[in-house]
Amino acid sequence: MEQKTPFELKNLRNLHLPKANFRKFSWGIVAILFAIFLYSSWFTVDTEEVGVVLRFGKFARTVDPGLNFKLPFGIEKVYKVPVERQLKLEFGFRTASPGIKTEYSTRKYPEESLMLTGDLNAAEVEWIVQFRIKDPYNFLFRVRNAVSTFRDINEAVMREVVGDRTVDEVLTIGRQEVASAVTLKLQELSDQYEMGIKVDQVVLQDVNPPEPVKPAFNEVNEAQQEREKLINQAKSEYNKVIPKARGEADRTIEVARGYALERVNNARGEAARFNAVYKEYVKAEEVTRQRIYLETMNDILQKVGRKLITDDEITGVLPLFQFKKEGE
Repeated sequence: MEQKTPFELKNLRNLHLPKANFRKFSWGIVAILFAIFLYSSWFTVDTEEVGVVLRFGKFARTVDPGLNFKLPFGIEKVYKVPVERQLKLEFGFRTASPGIKTEYSTRKYPEESLMLTGDLNAAEVEWIVQFRIKDPYNFLFRVRNAVSTFRDINEAVMREVVGDRTVDEVLTIGRQEVASAVTLKLQELSDQYEMGIKVDQVVLQDVNPPEPVKPAFNEVNEAQQEREKLINQAKSEYNKVIPKARGEADRTIEVARGYALERVNNARGEAARFNAVYKEYVKAEEVTRQRIYLETMNDILQKVGRKLITDDEITGVLPLFQFKKEGE
C-alpha cells in the first residue's frame, strides 16, 4: 500500500507566506544584522592598553585608549595589549591571594627553583621578574607565545648566572649582583629575539639550600660563624695588647732620646763653659788661677764642719783648742 505524504512536492509552488509575517521577518533580520554591525564595529580600549587591529589576519594599525571603530563581521579583529601595566612572573612559588596579607601556595616548584651553583652545591632560588610590554606588535607577532618564551628565558638565564657563583654568594652577599646580572641578560635576550618586552627588575625572594641538606648546611654555617667569632676575639686581644706594647716601646724610646739629648746638651754646656773659662785664663793667668782657687775653696769649705785657720809662725796655741765636738 502506498503511503502518502502530507502534501506533495508540486504543491510547494502554491505555498505562500502571508505578507505581514514576511515583513516582520525581514525587519527582524535587518535588526539582527544592525545589532551585529554595531556590536562588531565599536570597541573600547582601557587607559592602560593599546589596541592592535588586524584586517583579515594581517596587521593594520594600532589604536589609542578610548572608543574606536573597526570593520564589522570579523573583517577586522582587535587584540588589547596592556602596555602601561607592570606585569610579573613568579618562579619557584605562586601567589594564591594577593592583598595586604598575601597568601602563597603551599605547593613547591622544584623544577623551577632547584639549581646547581658553581661550587657544585644545590640551592633553591625563588624570584620575581617585573616587566612591561614596550612594543605591542613585536609582543604579539614576532615570537609565538611571548610570555611562555619569556618564562623559559628567565629560567635559563637564572641557572646560568647562579651556575657561575658559589653557594655562599647566592645565599648571602651576592644576591643583588645575581639579580642585576639576570636583569641585564634578560633585556639583552628580549631585544635579540624582538619580543617587545622591557625588563624592569628581577627580585630574589627566598634563596635556601634544599630541604634534605638543610641540617648539614646549618652545621657548616654554625662552624663558620664559630670560626669567625674566634678570629674576631683573637683580633680583639691583638688590638688590645699590641698597640699597648707599641705605645710602651715608643714611650721608652722617647725617654731614652730625651735623656741622651739632655746628656749631650749638658756636655756641650760644660765644654762651652770650660772653653770660656780657658779664654779668660789665657788673658790673665794669675788672676784667673786665684779666682778659681778661691771659688773652689769656697765650695769645699762649706762642706767642712769645724774650721781652724792659723798662721804658720804662731806658737803655743794648742792648750786653747777644744777638740771636743759640740754637745759632748
